[in-house]
Amino acid sequence: MSIIPTLPDYIFTERLGKGSYATVYKAYQKGNTRDVVAVKCVQKSSLTKSSVENLLTEISILKKIKHNHIVELKDFQWDDKCIYLILEYCSGGDLSHFIRSKKRLPEPLVQRFLQQLAKALQFLRSQNIAHMDLKPQNILLSSVSNPVLKLGDFGLAQYLNPDSEATSMRGSPLYMAPEILLKHLYDARVDLWSVGIILYECLFGEAPFSSSTFAELAEKIKSSNPIQLPYGAQVSEKCKDLILKLLQRDPNKRITFDEFFNHPFVDLEHMPTEETYSKGVELIHKAVKSDVDGEYESAINFYSQALDYLVPHLFHEKDRSRRKEMRKKFIEYVSRAEELKKLSKMKIQSQKNDNTESISNSNPSFEELLQSKPELKKGIYLAAQADALVSSECYDDASEVYKVALELMISAVSGEPAGPRKDLLYTEVDKWMQKAEDLKSYISIRKQEKRLARLSSISETVSYDKSKEQIESTCLIQ
Repeated sequence: MSIIPTLPDYIFTERLGKGSYATVYKAYQKGNTRDVVAVKCVQKSSLTKSSVENLLTEISILKKIKHNHIVELKDFQWDDKCIYLILEYCSGGDLSHFIRSKKRLPEPLVQRFLQQLAKALQFLRSQNIAHMDLKPQNILLSSVSNPVLKLGDFGLAQYLNPDSEATSMRGSPLYMAPEILLKHLYDARVDLWSVGIILYECLFGEAPFSSSTFAELAEKIKSSNPIQLPYGAQVSEKCKDLILKLLQRDPNKRITFDEFFNHPFVDLEHMPTEETYSKGVELIHKAVKSDVDGEYESAINFYSQALDYLVPHLFHEKDRSRRKEMRKKFIEYVSRAEELKKLSKMKIQSQKNDNTESISNSNPSFEELLQSKPELKKGIYLAAQADALVSSECYDDASEVYKVALELMISAVSGEPAGPRKDLLYTEVDKWMQKAEDLKSYISIRKQEKRLARLSSISETVSYDKSKEQIESTCLIQ
């Protein structure tokens, strides 16, 4: 029979989850602030020697580390029955639940989550800590509307120097690296394998080795067959490259931590932080100066670089009015860059003519088009950001971003002579236009549903009042 936890300074409410030796509850701190926390309650009677070691290691690690993307240990207490870890509360639940609710996540959102996980792992590496149990259930989200990823549950974590190896069986089977199952001899690189499985699950809705039994799972993981992406999977080349490098069964062939942190899909350089925002603002100042000095090509380059740093902050910003103002500014920068391109059109037109001559009679690839059409590249980038906004349920914002993206894409198509290039451009623009139209329809339906709900509410009120009148009149007659 489970013990109902009690702590003098906290009011316990709902149970958030239960593990092998701990139960987590939501609780409020008594007093004026009423701060919300998550309390991990460990019954002393359930502890084995190994679970005591795990708990002590978890407390030791969480006391030492403090990071934006790691769940914070606020305090720990104990009584004669339980040990309590008082942790930061994450109202968005865990990543596993988030994936199930969305079926699969769009690539821009996955990239944003991956950046945050990479930052947490980079910090842990600096402290010689390996997590050893990375899985969506141990990754929490700060909120539902604008989630920030927080790595939690360090119950199996270890202090490992770069050359250290471990031998005990650790981790969850579905996310467990092959070297743990095959050799029981491994190092911190098992975390990279787990990241690969999580990345795969986020994008495609299930882990690559999903099985009905442990034996079946073990056989799949031990197999020498190369990892295959689902048939027809639509992910970027950068994303595909990272998945396949993370899911190398031989740890010596697997991507290293440094290679992972510097991979172009992870792209930590443009992750929204105070530093990247400052870099973006500095590049805008350079763009404006070059613009004033008549150095149009330099200005275009600086505007483009600045937007690469600044646009990710649009989805990181929680304040709706500030986000709207940021979006307005970014649109102005894009528009000014487009104007500058027209001002330097003689040189650009010459390059376009060269490209048209060499490619117009062949079947171009979409990558070739992107290289020769900067405005198309920027439009597709913004459309992908709109996709991420849709996944975060910021529908009105997404609709605005789609509008700007399509304006850029249509501009790219209109200046293109008839031929295979233009056909390919039309296909791409049509795809995004359809997404934008679908979103408009969805927004319209939501508005109609809200209107109907209000009308229904009014109708029920009127109906109730009429029935009340009827009852009253009946009483009077009697």
